[in-house]
Amino acid sequence: MHRYEFKIDPITRIEGHLGIEVIVEKDRVIEAGAKGTLFRGFEIILKGRNPLDAPRFSQRICGVCPASHSKASSLALDKALNISRIPKNAKIIRSLILGANFLQSHILHFYHLSLLDYVDISKVVGETPPFSPSPHKNCRLPPQLNEELSKHYLQALEIRRGTHKLLALLGEKMPHNIGIVAGGVTEKVSEDKITNFLWRLNQIREFIDNVYIPNLFTLGKYYPDCFNIGRSYQRFLAYGGLNLGEEILFESGVLEEGKLFEFNSGEIREKVTSSWYRETSPSPLAAQTEPSLNKEKAYSFIKSPRYQGKPSEVGPLARLLINYSKGKYKAKDLLNKVLSELNIEFNNLSSVLGRHLARALEAKIVAEAMAEAVLKLEPAEPVITPHQIPESSQGEGLTEAPRGSLGHWVVIADKKIKNYQVITPAAWNASPKDDQENPGPLEKALEGIKIEDKENPLEIVRVVRSFDPCLACAVHLISFKGRKIGEFKVV
Repeated sequence: MHRYEFKIDPITRIEGHLGIEVIVEKDRVIEAGAKGTLFRGFEIILKGRNPLDAPRFSQRICGVCPASHSKASSLALDKALNISRIPKNAKIIRSLILGANFLQSHILHFYHLSLLDYVDISKVVGETPPFSPSPHKNCRLPPQLNEELSKHYLQALEIRRGTHKLLALLGEKMPHNIGIVAGGVTEKVSEDKITNFLWRLNQIREFIDNVYIPNLFTLGKYYPDCFNIGRSYQRFLAYGGLNLGEEILFESGVLEEGKLFEFNSGEIREKVTSSWYRETSPSPLAAQTEPSLNKEKAYSFIKSPRYQGKPSEVGPLARLLINYSKGKYKAKDLLNKVLSELNIEFNNLSSVLGRHLARALEAKIVAEAMAEAVLKLEPAEPVITPHQIPESSQGEGLTEAPRGSLGHWVVIADKKIKNYQVITPAAWNASPKDDQENPGPLEKALEGIKIEDKENPLEIVRVVRSFDPCLACAVHLISFKGRKIGEFKVV
């Protein structure tokens, strides 16, 4: 029986350090392991600090989606500081800042992290590192479409710059805004800022409608098999969030095998069976971050979050499916049109291109909701609620980040942070095996993948990148039983 093992470590074109090891039998993956190989320790750094420092420090967890961390951290502090009412302007501005980060992140992910898995940009930019030589052996796009999408890759750089400017209008700067704080925001609004924000937003909306979404149609037509690979557990989770005025854009919920259940944050637990951490409480409020580098059977610095003891996929696909199941998916007609034109079934959304499609449609929904919400801002109205730090308290902040559900938990004692825990979307999706030997969603999605060329396993990275794992870029090294079988450049 033809059986071999190899690893891709690190995976390029993602945020952070992630390695993938797979066992292949008869050219198909039968087992996969996702290894988070970077220890950050922000939860340890925050201990003993002023609680109000948390939004500033926790944003440094990620430079791609820092607004998500400032939002989750501030929500946790709102509860811990017993702030019962946040001004209307502050709620909207928080969500506009987060929404701008959604647009930036989704455009970044598709064009600058994933598109090169389907497009040979070297034919447009020429012999220009790092795009040449191209790793592609089977780029399926006709030359004209390949050129068109390659130019969109470059255009998207300017659009992303516009999303940064959009965020900075209300958050003061990007990355790591200083606008979102406990009790509200720091930025007062004016008619000029509202007009400026809407003008910039409409430019981004035009790109999403006329470039981003049509590009997904194109890939769907030439890579239809990518709607049939990367299927993970049929268990999806969303905390819900992005409050734009009185409206919550994303519903919370749990969708398992097509059945919808209400979400209860008390059911969240973190397992560390396969993680380089000592066993502590699995509850986020009580858990400790204590590295254990020589731990037997451990292979990742990512913990294993579980809901009711089960692995769950989070992210744009989960939000789409849960909102759709609740009858509140705003792009329902557009989604049905996409499914019809591409001749795919609804169940095929749980796939590589399904995740990309969910992001593109979500970008449209978020941008349209932002255009409505910014007009609800009232200049000169308050943007923050006065507050004091209690002697002791605790709070949780749950929100949706571009990559999925994000939670921050804080415990305060003697007016300082006694304990702080963060569960990121990548922890849900790229988690290692738990105490029941259940693989994480990304690991599960790799099972059954057919490898066409073991020296350039493009199928593996397509699946991995479809989750948009927040883990930094390098070259790939593949080994086989300790022997190097191939070394290749991946852009």
